[in-house]
Amino acid sequence: MERAKLGINGLGRIGKLTLWHHIARKYFDEIVVNIGRKVGTSLGDIAHYLDRDSTYGSLDAYLYGYKARKVVGDIDDASGTMTLDGTKIKILRSSRNPKDIGWEEHGVRLVVDTTGQFRDPTIPPDDPRGSVRGHLECGAEKVIVSAPFKIKDKTRAMPEDAVTTVMGINEDSYDPRVHRIISNASCTTTCLAHMIKPLLDSFGIQRVLTASMATVHAMTGSQEVLDRLPKSGARDLRKNRGVMNNIILTTTGAADTLALVIPEMKQIGFIAESVRIPTTTGSLVILVVNLQEEASGESIRRERINDIYREAARRDPRGYLHYTEEQNVSSDIIGYPRAAAIIEGNETHTRTAEVDIDLRKVCKVVRQGEQPQDSRQDLLRIAITQAVIYGWYDNELGSYVNLLGDRTVSVAELL
Repeated sequence: MERAKLGINGLGRIGKLTLWHHIARKYFDEIVVNIGRKVGTSLGDIAHYLDRDSTYGSLDAYLYGYKARKVVGDIDDASGTMTLDGTKIKILRSSRNPKDIGWEEHGVRLVVDTTGQFRDPTIPPDDPRGSVRGHLECGAEKVIVSAPFKIKDKTRAMPEDAVTTVMGINEDSYDPRVHRIISNASCTTTCLAHMIKPLLDSFGIQRVLTASMATVHAMTGSQEVLDRLPKSGARDLRKNRGVMNNIILTTTGAADTLALVIPEMKQIGFIAESVRIPTTTGSLVILVVNLQEEASGESIRRERINDIYREAARRDPRGYLHYTEEQNVSSDIIGYPRAAAIIEGNETHTRTAEVDIDLRKVCKVVRQGEQPQDSRQDLLRIAITQAVIYGWYDNELGSYVNLLGDRTVSVAELL
């Protein structure tokens, strides 16, 4: 049976590595890539770009290691086609607006939009600035967005045909009869979800008092190599500072997106922060969770937390969650296959303390006309354990793109 063709819109970091993933996977017989503009001097320049990568090496070495052979061939500038390891690649270079790409004429029913530009599923397909719905307008049946949704008009609700999923967490939330636009969340949310889910499964949401995270994140293409003036209306001036010699504080939408894939997280206060550092890939989530102790039993210790992750990793059928007690640095996890999160067990820490809460200050406990004789009876003493857990993730190929590939194939199988 003929397999569905895959369409990829955009050929930046995620677009290029998504193409690499599917060249290796061999699920799709043909891939149509829309760049939407002229680049370089010929199709050969695009082939040159696809054949090598400053972070992950050459495509042939990625595919075959020390037995590598050249995998780029049959470059035809007139037709815009080439082959990569035997897979036919068609390059489109004329239309940037999704509604004008013409997926139907190329037989493409499934598109992965990797541009990061079309993230609002409420914008109509004929918007002159472009819309993710434009892909549907010109023939695609399903669109997977390689970024979190971002609805600009806060008065508008998420459309019924749009859903956010993270593989291994809530992938079954995708209903092929209903959903046409699927967000694959972000690299950080993917890691974070796989870190928080085992704790919720073990302790329950009722015992999680508060949680926060900070991601120490590799630089991205939205930043600048050298300092430059901000664009008109830009509010975050730090993104215009050079990435190579700065630690840069920025923001992340991981907390909001996490609540879409794990709805129980809406019940607790959760804060997410981000720090960009001068590395090309390889990032870290530092998760801090405050857990309420039970009245009886031993305090939650680091070994119990690590046991939770060991067991969760052992039972993960696809190996998205990894647990290690090795002493890693960020380069060790670059390209680590299908690792949504790699728990660094050596660095798990816990501290337990008893906290006195004055009930008179947080709720009304005195009946009308009565005064307490002893203020101590209005003190509630509870034990709280703070746990700190470290999780690595390759924010490009190893974690995010590989799970995006799994999502893509799972959607294709139900077309």
